[in-house]
Amino acid sequence: MSTAIARLAVYAGSFDPPTLGHLDLIERASALFSDVIVGIGRHPTKHPLFTPDERIDMVRRTAAYLPNVTVDAFDGLLIEFCKRVGAGVIVRGLRAATDFENELQIAHANADLSPDIDTIFLPTRTKNGFISASLVREIASHRGDVSRYAPPVVCEALRVKFG
Repeated sequence: MSTAIARLAVYAGSFDPPTLGHLDLIERASALFSDVIVGIGRHPTKHPLFTPDERIDMVRRTAAYLPNVTVDAFDGLLIEFCKRVGAGVIVRGLRAATDFENELQIAHANADLSPDIDTIFLPTRTKNGFISASLVREIASHRGDVSRYAPPVVCEALRVKFG
């Protein structure tokens, strides 16, 4: 077991819904840093399947066994949320090379806005590389089995949403 760096990190996303890929990154970030905030972004132009409160609840329940992980929602820029909570690191997951260009551009903008906050990239594990929240929503909307892609709490919430 590695020793965590005594530093607050933020792992942010929409988590609509949280997937096993998200959970893997939360676990890995919690092993690397003393404290991790999972930041659930609220975007004014997006129309998520789950409310911010539902997403917070699902992430809290699935990550409850990680004592150094908390969950919060935020509006606006991620970098401003990081400043507000005192985070020194942003954790971003990369599924494929195509993610890198967009994420690097955002990391550069964040570094320009706040040079004291670093971004680190964690590649997804191979088994999770194709899992996305949109894929999970699509399969679930057709009443498909998403248990290989999402935690049980999320699977149940999807069953309720899609009847």
